Amino acid sequence: MLSQPRRRQTTDVRSIRGTRLGTVLKALELLDYFTQRRPQIGLSDLHRLAGLNKATCFRLMSELAEAGLVEQIGSTREYRIGPAVLRLAALREAHVPTREAAMPILRRMAEATGETAHLSHRVGDKLVTLAFAYASTHATRVMMEDADVLPWHATSSGHAVLAFLPAEDRKAILARPLPQVTPQTETDPARLTEQIAQVARNGFAETAGTFERDVKSIAVPLFGPGVQLVGALGIVAPTSRITPDLHQTMLRETIRAADDIIALWGGEVPAPLRKIWGTAVLPPSNERPAP
Repeated sequence: MLSQPRRRQTTDVRSIRGTRLGTVLKALELLDYFTQRRPQIGLSDLHRLAGLNKATCFRLMSELAEAGLVEQIGSTREYRIGPAVLRLAALREAHVPTREAAMPILRRMAEATGETAHLSHRVGDKLVTLAFAYASTHATRVMMEDADVLPWHATSSGHAVLAFLPAEDRKAILARPLPQVTPQTETDPARLTEQIAQVARNGFAETAGTFERDVKSIAVPLFGPGVQLVGALGIVAPTSRITPDLHQTMLRETIRAADDIIALWGGEVPAPLRKIWGTAVLPPSNERPAP
């Protein structure tokens, strides 16, 4: 009697890789819940924030801890960012010195306007504060925090980046829940799309009271090598201090600083945007010299 050949069981390698990648991404996403305001998080709070069951959350955090990306401290065994993150950040800054290279320009921008200048960077599908500089002019100023995640829909920096993203990426971001940060925050995707289209035409974004009450901001996009959209540069000030002259100064210095930072990073401003920026900072027609 002939025996049938045994069928070899095969493993779908792509499926395993996909599962592992999904686990890695879930673990790394947990790091996003740590902020300046929330530097330490207990397991109970973390699993609620992430919407994961406690066992899964514990397993993912244990893997991150083993890699040094988080660590547990104190008798409560709360988690905080681990030393491996600092090592990676230092390595990144040493070889791609985006933050330190831009700091002198940020300081110049802050002093020229008398207001708070800040730089944000795209990190995956988030916009994160990378650096900021305060002016010495006023005792009252708009305060910033490192590594703050900026809401796309409620900040001028978010609008400046959204305006130059591919349409599909922009649509995906605006399809997410858009929280009402202040009474002035626009949360309707259709109206936001109209506002962002205007930003693309103007070459800069401007918001007032949409992220913080009584605060006005101006922002422009930043580009890296190959005209890659990498983040935004903004200036923020108390609304009560804004005059027509200060507004023009803020816009002029923001565009000037963005141009310098983009060049420093080896980037390039898209030709249509460069043309818009050239006209955006011209003085009013009655103040221009006769040709």
